[in-house]
Amino acid sequence: MSIRFRLMLYFLALLLIPILTMGILGPIFYARSIERQTMDHTIAMIGQVTANIEARVEEVERLIDLLAATPEVSAFFASGTGLAERNKDSVRMMGDVTSTHPDIAGILLVNRRDGWASEDFYRITRDPLTEEPWYREASQHPQQVRLVPRPFGRNIRSTMGYGADEVVSVTKSIVDPRDGSVLGVVLVDMKLSVIEQVFSFAALGKNGFLFIADPKGEMVYAPVNDVVYRVPLSSLEGDSSSAFVRIGGIDYQVVAKRSSYTGWRTLGVFSVNEALREVLAVRYLSFFIGCVTAILAVLAAFFFTSSIARPVLSLRSLMKRAEEGDLSVRCVLDSGDEIGELGHGLNEMLDRIQDLIGQVYREQKAKREAELGILQEQIKPHFLYNTLDTIQWMAQEHRVDDVVCMVEALSSLFRIGLNKGRELIDLADELEHVESYLCIQKMRYEDKFDFEIRSGEGLGHHQVLRLILQPLVENAIYHGIKERRGNGHLLVEVSEAGGELLLIVRDDGVGMAEERLAGLNIALESLDFGPEGLGKGYGIRNVHERIVLTFGQPFGLRFARGPGGGTEARIRHPLLDAEGE
Repeated sequence: MSIRFRLMLYFLALLLIPILTMGILGPIFYARSIERQTMDHTIAMIGQVTANIEARVEEVERLIDLLAATPEVSAFFASGTGLAERNKDSVRMMGDVTSTHPDIAGILLVNRRDGWASEDFYRITRDPLTEEPWYREASQHPQQVRLVPRPFGRNIRSTMGYGADEVVSVTKSIVDPRDGSVLGVVLVDMKLSVIEQVFSFAALGKNGFLFIADPKGEMVYAPVNDVVYRVPLSSLEGDSSSAFVRIGGIDYQVVAKRSSYTGWRTLGVFSVNEALREVLAVRYLSFFIGCVTAILAVLAAFFFTSSIARPVLSLRSLMKRAEEGDLSVRCVLDSGDEIGELGHGLNEMLDRIQDLIGQVYREQKAKREAELGILQEQIKPHFLYNTLDTIQWMAQEHRVDDVVCMVEALSSLFRIGLNKGRELIDLADELEHVESYLCIQKMRYEDKFDFEIRSGEGLGHHQVLRLILQPLVENAIYHGIKERRGNGHLLVEVSEAGGELLLIVRDDGVGMAEERLAGLNIALESLDFGPEGLGKGYGIRNVHERIVLTFGQPFGLRFARGPGGGTEARIRHPLLDAEGE
């Protein structure tokens, strides 16, 4: 993948991951929050409705207790008679209670001898009221309030015309404090409109509703709709419970709470889809915003990646051209960032490569010139070697021993110098070569100088560049020993030092001035052999350039003042075995 494509992926990942995460997880968390809030609101509403209904029932219970504590009612329950003259006061008192409490539809007193007293009810048949279900249930639960929703089938009828579906009966037994026996039951019909008023302030959204069911599952109060009678009450057990039901293709959540006082369960029903409709709107809006943001993110990513990748691609194009051999290309970037530094580094690298190529070209040219100079100095050594061999044979015939010795040395000089065209030669052959040269010069100058050749033990098999000692020996003879008065001494010494070969040519001639010696070494170090350098020292230059071009720095030739006042030439040469390694 290209760097532009990878940068595009990275930018899109950094931009789209948060967008997708918020677009997906955000509505999920928001939906859960809405569900939790709706659930909490429903539970709070159910608690409020339950508390209001319990308050109304408690108020009715207090009225029953207050009524039962009056002497007239107590006398009625104690006497066991019906509509006696002495009970007119209790009937009148019940009428006063009914008139002052508009939420009460009627009050009925029934004692254990089937005596009854009421201004709001009359008995339909002569069947005993003590056999009525509401009476028996109240008698079986002394001192407890019992509720009878929609009391159909009673043997009493309201004088005010209230039907059974318009009231809720509240009953409570009256107990004899002496023995705890049931003296009778007080029945109070509470208008159902009281509960309707409580529910009028409770709302659960557009389609939600509340209703009340008794412990038997009968409806106490319910709104008129198609859902309420299809709610499976059997799936809601315990004092507090909730369940999801599907009715008519719509998902509903039902929350139920049982009143410990009345025993009724108040249930709240609300549509999950309605509760989450806002969440769906938020989800669609988030999706739309996410799409727009994603498009903007793609455009921004393309713009930013292009601004980053463009200079990188430009650098790549320049490097390909440089790789193909066009080293004249240069990067032109005005930015001061890392890419600009890379461009600047590329330019410097190309400049350095061109300099190195030029340097290598000059070094190779100098090496070829040095090799050509060696060939020119040999003056056709094959022909001379064969001629000298003939001269030696003729001198032996005429018994001219000096001539034989000189010709033999000269033949050895040319034979070793040829070395079959190889550049490297054994150190022993190189020393033999310089010894032959010194023998010739010794015969020429007779007693002008003597020489000595020293070599460390075991160094003769090492390889050295050929013809590196003879120019130095020649230079020592012609510029050192020849110019002095009296006999001179020349030393050729080879030793090993620090894993290198050290070759020394030392004479006790006239020597060189300090300025000349320093300039000579500077020229050798810098390879600058101009007018201020070596002058006509072609042999010294040839030896030094060949060593440096073959082995590199710090190998090569240096000069120093000798211990006896002459000149000392030092050659640092790598220690090579017989294979040249």
